[in-house]
Amino acid sequence: MILNDNELLPSERAVYALRTLYLSFGYRRYKVSKFEEYDLYAENKSFLSDKSILTFTDTDGRLMALKPDITLSIIKNTKDSSGMQKVFYNECVYIAGCSGFKEIMQTGLECIGDIDKNSTAEVISLAYESLKRLSGSFLLDVSHMGFIMGLINEITVDGAQRMKLMHAVSAKSAYAVRDVCEQIGAGAGYADALAEACLLYGTPGDVLSRARLLVKNHEMESSLDTLENISRDMAEGGLSENLRIDFSVLNDTNYYNGIIFKGFIDGIAQSVLSGGRYDSLLSRLGRKQGAVGFAVYLDGLDRLYADMVSEDVGGGSID
Repeated sequence: MILNDNELLPSERAVYALRTLYLSFGYRRYKVSKFEEYDLYAENKSFLSDKSILTFTDTDGRLMALKPDITLSIIKNTKDSSGMQKVFYNECVYIAGCSGFKEIMQTGLECIGDIDKNSTAEVISLAYESLKRLSGSFLLDVSHMGFIMGLINEITVDGAQRMKLMHAVSAKSAYAVRDVCEQIGAGAGYADALAEACLLYGTPGDVLSRARLLVKNHEMESSLDTLENISRDMAEGGLSENLRIDFSVLNDTNYYNGIIFKGFIDGIAQSVLSGGRYDSLLSRLGRKQGAVGFAVYLDGLDRLYADMVSEDVGGGSID
């Protein structure tokens, strides 16, 4: 029996559309098992979006886990090689829900190898195109770890203080940024720059010129150069209308470096796509190469569609 599009859930239609997209760019399907040894996740918990892990003991007495993440498994089970490994996946992950654990469909891609500006631009373009296939109303927010971290590292080298400042920036709270800066005795110039940086948001042409005025070191300047190059490439490819720069987008520095991004579609409050450059993760797992990729979280699509149908059914009027 052949199903038509109307018989598929929104998440199922998305899987087919994204698979076709990724295959057209030379990515190959990567299959993973449902299980992985628990130690992989225990040693990299801060990389996980959800820290709760469902475990069990196998017949050999090993502590195993249902996968809460796909990227860690792909990095663990691939080897450094010449050239570029371009893979995509469509797998279920298992995370904590309100009444136990739930299975969530996740798709995404990883580009592993000697990452250059072209491979990075391709992945960001595919993130943009992925969102476009999920919804006609979307935004891709892009940042670079080097801009905010370059400024934070000018202020403090203490790990706890760094985390406080990162949380304040992520919350887009200029007040919290100034408060932490005052606690640690940071100069007013740095506090003002960081408070302004965390609120910078908008089109590349608007934001990057304003960000140049806040530059304090080479790391910050280099990160803006990278963002400008990517923004120009996206514009030349006709992929800039829904592109925004948002310096409040941050991730764990133990895993991520360079470009990072999040994607949103209208009707779902949380991000439905998340990714970036994560050479630091490979280094932690004993790898010498780099990687960039993203994951798309499809569970929200079915809920959004169900809500829309419910509103349509209940939205009529009685004459």
